[in-house]
Amino acid sequence: MNGIILLGIVFLILENAVVPWLVPPAWSDRLLPHLTFVLTMFVAAFAGRHPAFLFGLGFGMLQDLLSYGELIGPYAFGMGLLGYLVGLLAEYRTFSVGVFAWVTVMAGVLLDSIVYFIYNLFRLTELSYAYALYWQAAPTALLQLLIALLIYVPVRRYLAKTSSSQGEDSSE
Repeated sequence: MNGIILLGIVFLILENAVVPWLVPPAWSDRLLPHLTFVLTMFVAAFAGRHPAFLFGLGFGMLQDLLSYGELIGPYAFGMGLLGYLVGLLAEYRTFSVGVFAWVTVMAGVLLDSIVYFIYNLFRLTELSYAYALYWQAAPTALLQLLIALLIYVPVRRYLAKTSSSQGEDSSE
């Protein structure tokens, strides 16, 4: 898990320092790649629900503190909850590329919906849900899908190798 946490820190730095320079200014409010959330989905699908919950909670809190600072907690809550739920789903179904892609898109839309409804609850947004879904959640989910598909093979191999070596250690 240490390698995945290190990769999460690298993704967090990329997401907050490099990606804003790559996204055109007109789309900066629309495209929020949430690289650590994509990594949380990998942890949930291939490492289990409890590591995914803790991973999502920790990196969600860092996300709240670093970049979306109006309210502390929505990303931590959403990423932790969705990491746990996807990990729970992974216990009952093996994830192929297609299933993982579908789960990543749906979880991305759910994360943005959770954050929207929390912000709406505290009256921190004036946007309608339809507008936020169409202009923010959908493009972000498609970008997350692209990122997930690009890193699918190496991250899955690493997590499979890590989980098999941990299984051998626990059986000894």
